[in-house]
Amino acid sequence: MAGLGEFELIRQYFAAAVCATPASGVARGIGDDCALLQLLPGEQLAVSTDTQVAGVHFPHSHDSFLLAQRVLAAAASDLAAMGAAPLGFTLALTLPAADPAWLEGFARGLDVMARGCRLALIGGDTTRGPLNINVTVFGRLPAAQALLRSGARPGDLLCLGGPTGEAAAALPLVLGERQASGAADQQLLTRYWTPQPQLALGQALRGLASAALDVSDGLLADCGHIAEESGVALVIEAARVPLAAALRAAAAARALHLALTGGDDYVLAFSLPPAALPALQASGQPFHLIGRVEAGSGVRVIDACGRDITPAAGGYQHFGGGDGQA
Repeated sequence: MAGLGEFELIRQYFAAAVCATPASGVARGIGDDCALLQLLPGEQLAVSTDTQVAGVHFPHSHDSFLLAQRVLAAAASDLAAMGAAPLGFTLALTLPAADPAWLEGFARGLDVMARGCRLALIGGDTTRGPLNINVTVFGRLPAAQALLRSGARPGDLLCLGGPTGEAAAALPLVLGERQASGAADQQLLTRYWTPQPQLALGQALRGLASAALDVSDGLLADCGHIAEESGVALVIEAARVPLAAALRAAAAARALHLALTGGDDYVLAFSLPPAALPALQASGQPFHLIGRVEAGSGVRVIDACGRDITPAAGGYQHFGGGDGQA
């Protein structure tokens, strides 16, 4: 890259970051052709890759400090969905130019989220081109304890790790269609730019939940993945869906619709056998009971009288109408 070589860029902005220091489970990080990860006997390695492209997954005009946090949080959330303990991540960064101000902000934001998630930066690559950020995360978990989408059974409870819809409600602010005013709008922006992966909840669900995933494409769409993979029907009770105060303040008339269809929240949705409910409650992890699993197929939303009020089909399109994450 003009003015700054690849290795100099890596050394200056990433290799020196706190999150790049050796961590437990990382035998060798940045500095060689490959990173080396150390697993204990009886452990499995969870791996997930997430790619985000400027103009598709985030606006061209953005704060690089916040963008870095959002990108890494989205990737780390996949580890939470599998019940994996975070281990490390690699970063492949395609840049139109080596802008020192952008890089400084991005490196700081990456370090903040990485340390919060206890993820070590262990390698990556940089090249020149349209802005594209690719993150691969690695986690560890006991063999045969990974949370999958395929284990839900009729009679299970349907649960949610926290409110949804706030990130979708933030889009007009992110796109500059209206200016933020007040604490509610600031909360929406925080949920969009700095989501917090539910890593502790995911690990607490090991051995308890029958199926799980993170809500990235919208509660309805993602519950549909559990229903399809498990061969069951999911029923969401509208009155039980948690609605954050900021969402109610910003979009009172559309709050439930956004909570059901909006994406990019990165909270966990999971099915739980009733017998496992006391153990999860005792763990102290946050969650809401929002429905149940039945025989059948698909996902439906019902009101307090049991009437079907499922919104029209259609998954959340994220920023710019890009493809949703798997």
